[in-house]
Amino acid sequence: MNKRFIIHIVTAVLFIFLVFMNFIGYWNANNIVQVIFFFAMVFTIFNVGIEFGRNKKMEQYRK
Repeated sequence: MNKRFIIHIVTAVLFIFLVFMNFIGYWNANNIVQVIFFFAMVFTIFNVGIEFGRNKKMEQYRK
């Protein structure tokens, strides 16, 4: 695992955590910030998936 992959995972986990905290009512924000954080969470989750796919392809080529 490289540093870039770890940074993507940590970012996705943090956005998931913030959106969940907002969902349960622990943290409040206006509607625009909620939408921005939700789409940022979705984007970072897709980014982790793309990086995971790249890492799997690289492992297959190394074998």
